[in-house]
Amino acid sequence: MGKKKRYRLGLMILAVLMVALMAVPASLSNAMQPGAAAARPSLNLQNAFERASKEFGVPLSVLMAVAYNESRWDHHDGKPSTSGGYGIMHLTQVARVSTVDAKGEPITQSAADDPALHTLDAASALTGVSPAAIKSDPVQNIRAGAALLAKYARETVGRLPKNPADWYGAVAKYSGSDVESVAKGFAEDVFDTIRHGAKRAFPNGKTVVLKAQNVTPNVKTAERLHLKKPKQTDVDCPRGLDCEFIPAAYKQFSGSASDYGNYDLANRPKDGLDIRYIIIHDIEGSYEEGVNTFLGQSYVSAHYVIRETDGHIAEMVRPKDVAWQAGNWYINSHSIGIEHAGVAVDGASWYTETMYRASARLVKYLAKRYDIPIDSAHILGHENVPGLTPSSQSRMHWDPAAYWDWAHFFELLGAPIHSKGGKKSGQVVTIRPDFDKNKPPLTYGGEALEPQPSNFVYLRTAPSFDAPLLSDPALHPDGAPGTTNIDDWGDKALTGQSFYKADQKGDWTAIYYGGQKAWFYNPHGKNAVSAKGLLITPKKGVDAIPVYGGAYPEAAAFEKGGLPVVNITPLQYQIPAGQVYVATGPIKPDYYYAKLFNAPSTYQVVKGSEAYYQISFNHRIAFVKMSDVDVVKRR
Repeated sequence: MGKKKRYRLGLMILAVLMVALMAVPASLSNAMQPGAAAARPSLNLQNAFERASKEFGVPLSVLMAVAYNESRWDHHDGKPSTSGGYGIMHLTQVARVSTVDAKGEPITQSAADDPALHTLDAASALTGVSPAAIKSDPVQNIRAGAALLAKYARETVGRLPKNPADWYGAVAKYSGSDVESVAKGFAEDVFDTIRHGAKRAFPNGKTVVLKAQNVTPNVKTAERLHLKKPKQTDVDCPRGLDCEFIPAAYKQFSGSASDYGNYDLANRPKDGLDIRYIIIHDIEGSYEEGVNTFLGQSYVSAHYVIRETDGHIAEMVRPKDVAWQAGNWYINSHSIGIEHAGVAVDGASWYTETMYRASARLVKYLAKRYDIPIDSAHILGHENVPGLTPSSQSRMHWDPAAYWDWAHFFELLGAPIHSKGGKKSGQVVTIRPDFDKNKPPLTYGGEALEPQPSNFVYLRTAPSFDAPLLSDPALHPDGAPGTTNIDDWGDKALTGQSFYKADQKGDWTAIYYGGQKAWFYNPHGKNAVSAKGLLITPKKGVDAIPVYGGAYPEAAAFEKGGLPVVNITPLQYQIPAGQVYVATGPIKPDYYYAKLFNAPSTYQVVKGSEAYYQISFNHRIAFVKMSDVDVVKRR
């Protein structure tokens, strides 16, 4: 067996403490504030942007592009983001903030003196609209954001410019950061959106469009901001991101050289361990909690931690070393882990666009540097990582869970999930529900969660809403049906995952999933797109084949190196004859033997000869031996 690393489960309290949302009766709000009726389903955001643009003298393209990069024009029902921002313009109202300094020392302070954490209150003063109305009413939120942008323009250029190019400084200030890489990075994103345009259709039937406009920003307008240029020495990070190095703990925790943490030294990929995956996590808490966990005796770490407020990144383990982050030693050996501030079950607090974009820039940088394909077989959520044994399969984590927008994330990575090959391309489908419109019922701890946009489709045993949800033996060893619990991943197919289309009956599509035939509702193909891929099936003449949680070498490879044999145990599934799965590979097996603290001379990469294929098996990836399967064809 591989190493077992302990990970704190349980939800941690967010360190960013936000001012409570003030409830205002709808009748009172409508009486007090112009435009409050816009919160109804008939809201026309396009008109709201146009009116606010004229009222406050902000070019429409600037106002809409700022809003798009803050929230993608989503009001989130007035609920705060993970960093205390509200509404389409992401206006902040934060009482206290906790973080860490460059040495990892905790800093907890009042947010009263930081204007960037009180933009909602500032906008309220500018417009005369109550903070409660700005939170709850999309029209007032847009007006408030426009008023702030106008104020920032006067501060940076002394007037309200007619030319959108001269709003660069105001946009940089709107980022809320005084760090040059963050502020200008946000402004560059905004002007890139202006140049390319943007469009979104909403569940109420309305569509918002920002027409492309060729604008070259006047970067000199940011000079009055006197932005800071912190040194980024010794940090493995792309340009344009605010990064620092805070080394995770690497020390011996007792008298035993085998009792140490929180990661393993390596020299990837030069030592033969190719970096093949990037794992997306959420911290189950704040940035500070993530950093502090990795600084302590926790037996857990990640390579990077991203702050929710501004996209600031702490590199904590070098990519060449092996972080203890995925709960699977094989995946750890071949992956880079990125933690994001947030709580998987807290759908009312939404992941900020700033964090999405910072994460995407980092992932693109790492993927290019280590030649990692940008697809759902290699850019994985922690929830997609299998256990190495049947018992560990049921205990694996399920973050970032239902509320992480994978479709949007892959768009930011430059690899949007769309149809490949047309309607007659074959029998492979990629799950792709409309995130904004997809709000399936979810529960947690016996209580219903508030409906939120989600990234999965439910799977059933037959093509009917009356049929039971699919049961996974790792979660329901008694064979009980699946549930709507957010942590019951066995009946949920995730956006971006590709499967073999086994059948079609009316509005229902069947796929092979976890050794079963699973059905999902797919009228007119709205929840999946056609795809292509390498297809494998159990070798002719066998009834079923095992699946594995890693690709470990055969016993002879360990014996050849004079090392104890580490066996790979089949998981609690089988693939029956005739079923087909989408695969990548083949992959040569290996095992990173590193058992002692700071003893590189004893570390070895054990290489085997019996190849594997990686497959999209159920909610998680899995592995099958090449000798157990036949390749159907590449589609």
